Amino acid sequence: MSTRALSFGAIAQAYERFRPGYPEELFDLVAAYAGRPVRTALEIGAGTGKATRLFAGRGVAVTATEPDAAMLAELGRTAPAHVTTVRAAFEDLRPCGPHDLVYAAAALHWTRPEGRWPRVAALLAPGGVFASFGGPVQLADPAVEESVRAARAPFLANDDVPSPDGTAPGAPLQWPGTELQRSPLFADVRQAVVERRLTMSARDYLGYLSTVSAYLQLPEPGRQQAYDAVAGVLPETVGITADIVVHLARRRSG
Repeated sequence: MSTRALSFGAIAQAYERFRPGYPEELFDLVAAYAGRPVRTALEIGAGTGKATRLFAGRGVAVTATEPDAAMLAELGRTAPAHVTTVRAAFEDLRPCGPHDLVYAAAALHWTRPEGRWPRVAALLAPGGVFASFGGPVQLADPAVEESVRAARAPFLANDDVPSPDGTAPGAPLQWPGTELQRSPLFADVRQAVVERRLTMSARDYLGYLSTVSAYLQLPEPGRQQAYDAVAGVLPETVGITADIVVHLARRRSG
C-alpha cells in the first residue's frame, strides 16, 4: 500500500467531520441489485466508518477492514455493536466469509491491482455482490472552481486521483467497471450514479480539502500556503456537486 494511501491517519478526526456521509439511496441501490437479503458484508478500507454506518444501520453484519489504526479508532467510536473491525490492508486479509457483499467506499483505488479480483471473489459467496462507490467533491460554480484552481496552482496542479487503469474521465464506463467487465470472475457489471448536492461553509470546504491526499502530500509550509490561497478566493458558502458513482458486479457461480 502506498504512502499516499496511508496518509489519512493523521487527520482521522477531520476526515470524520468534513467528509460527506452516504445516503440511504445508496444502500437501496445495492440491495435492489443483490435481489436477495444482504446479511453479511466485508468492507475494504473502511476509514472512519462513513459507509460502515450506512450498511450496519440497515441490519448488515459488517466486517470493516482498515490498515490505519487512527482511522479504525475513529470508526470504533460510532460503529454499531454488530460491526467487526479488522486492522489490515486488503492484501493482508486472512481468508474469511463467504460474504453476501464485499464493498469499498472511495478506497478501492488504494488496493494493489495484482490479484485484486481473485481476492474479492474469494471473499464472496457464489452469486454474491461486489460494490465500489465514490466520487469527487467538486465546486458547483464554475467561476469559483476556476478561482480555486488558479489559487492553488503555485502549490498543486490538481487534486484528482487519476483512473488506475487510464480510463478517460468522459468514457461511458469508468474504472473499476472497466476491470470488472474484463474479469472472468464477475458478471452483470453495472454503473449507476446517485446524485448528491450539498452546501458547505468556506471553513468546512477547507476542512474537506485538509482530508484530500493530494494536499496531504504537500510539504509544509507549502500545504498551509495552499489552504490560505484557496481560503482567499472562497465565498462564505459554496455549492458542492458530490455525485456518487456506483459500480456493481456479481460473482459468477461457476
